[in-house]
Amino acid sequence: MSERYTVTAALPYANGPIHIGHLAGAYIPADIYVRYLRLKGKDVVFICGSDEHGVAISIKAKKEGITPNEVINKYHNIIKKSFEKFGISFDHYSRTSSIIHKTTAQDFFKKMSQKKCFMLKDTIQYFDKEHHQFLPDRFVTGECPKCGYENAYGDQCEACGSSLNVEDLINPKSTLSGNEPTQKSTSHWFLKLDESEKFLKEWIDSKKNKNWKSNVLGQVKSWLDEGLKPRAVTRDLNWGIPVPLKGGENKVLYVWFDAPIGYISATKEWANLNNKEWESYWKEKETKLIHFIGKDNIVFHCIIFPAILKSMGDFILPTNVPANEFLNLEGKKLSTSKNWAIWLDDFMIDFPGKQDVLRYVLTVNAPETKDNDFTWNDFQLKNNSELVAIYGNFVNRVTVLIHKYYRGVVPSKNELNDDDNYIFDQLTKAPIKIGSLINEFKFREGCKEMMNLARIGNKYLADEEPWKKIKNHTKRVETIMYNAVQIAVSLAFLSAPFIPETSEKLLKILNIKIYPTWNHILPNKIIKSGHEIGTPKLLFDKIEDEQISIQKEKLINR
Repeated sequence: MSERYTVTAALPYANGPIHIGHLAGAYIPADIYVRYLRLKGKDVVFICGSDEHGVAISIKAKKEGITPNEVINKYHNIIKKSFEKFGISFDHYSRTSSIIHKTTAQDFFKKMSQKKCFMLKDTIQYFDKEHHQFLPDRFVTGECPKCGYENAYGDQCEACGSSLNVEDLINPKSTLSGNEPTQKSTSHWFLKLDESEKFLKEWIDSKKNKNWKSNVLGQVKSWLDEGLKPRAVTRDLNWGIPVPLKGGENKVLYVWFDAPIGYISATKEWANLNNKEWESYWKEKETKLIHFIGKDNIVFHCIIFPAILKSMGDFILPTNVPANEFLNLEGKKLSTSKNWAIWLDDFMIDFPGKQDVLRYVLTVNAPETKDNDFTWNDFQLKNNSELVAIYGNFVNRVTVLIHKYYRGVVPSKNELNDDDNYIFDQLTKAPIKIGSLINEFKFREGCKEMMNLARIGNKYLADEEPWKKIKNHTKRVETIMYNAVQIAVSLAFLSAPFIPETSEKLLKILNIKIYPTWNHILPNKIIKSGHEIGTPKLLFDKIEDEQISIQKEKLINR
């Protein structure tokens, strides 16, 4: 059977809008990969959706004085529209409040219970007397036992990215009252993670030397080396998916149990809408399952979710989990609570039509192996000195000269010299080189290789100087401009995964209506002599100092 791909991007919490850290961490890398797979002609489904359960939603509802249902409806619509406007090409964007997700998650829980994957036990948990409520996860903050950060949450430290249990916190406080919580007995279902330890170690060991990132393997190995313990998969909350077993009254499924199952329920929903069979994307061994996430989600996607999938018996396990590190902003950690962020909707208002500029900057500056920094000065520099001065400049020179010398008709290819042959050699190798980097999840390097084609094109024109040779060496100029058009064609297609709107614009300028698969993006095959190109247009424009100053002021005044 043919190879297929199920690609997922982390489900964003429906408690706030999308910012550039989200884009750099999961959504742009996933979109690059999926667009490449489609150009390769692969069978791929790209799945995402809003994560609408868990403590984060309840906290947001309390802060805004509205119901959790009002919170998720508000932010699900905001997030979905933001992704659509920005051009993230999901095949399906769902939500975990859907009936199909509730049914799927509860079915997983019941089947795993029948297989004795859980243990029900009494446990002492934090309790807020003032609010008469148990305090799971993010209802408790305190000092991180690993890095000392004073405002770590009960499930995770945002400073160091460590996954925590609420009882690990030092000097815990209730986020509801601010008081030190008391302790009270309650009963919960625990996933027997310790029984999956041997399987997980063998599975993770098998991923070495298979393009898995060292940061992912390192974090998982750290957890495994410490020894896995049973982990609670239910919570004392009134918001979430109800526990479907006797004794589960007033309890819901832990969000990190139900949320990854959202990938499966969303695939079911997509399949129903498109007359497809969902199981082939989750149960057949030919399918490659790829999770794109940030580093704070590594444990859940590489330990907890694989343990769940394995326990179900007939599901495939992740082929790769190419998690990115964190993106900082102007030297400081991105923080939604402190409003230290660049929100996607604000960006698209302030910089209309510049989605590809942001995609490009976040890709070539991606935190693929270590935390990286976004600055407005760098954003301006990469736009002006790379997209405008290199990519845009080359395309404009080529199309303007073709119209000036040949009325928009691609001239003949005459005798080739060594420099010309070098150009065609580079164009032939480019799809292989860039494709290989994308396959290895090295999107930053792949994007830079794409831009190198434009650099090669600019150098070729500068060295050949067709504007000087046009009077006395007309045949040579015909060859130069024919070759230059071939570079532009390759650039148009090979930039599609990285800057798709620009790719589409360039294809229209070149008047290309036949779309080859990635392996057939070769010189002399797509545009030949006699082809008429369209009217030259600028693909990018400069970003002025004043525009950047305004953005810096916005950050300072928050």
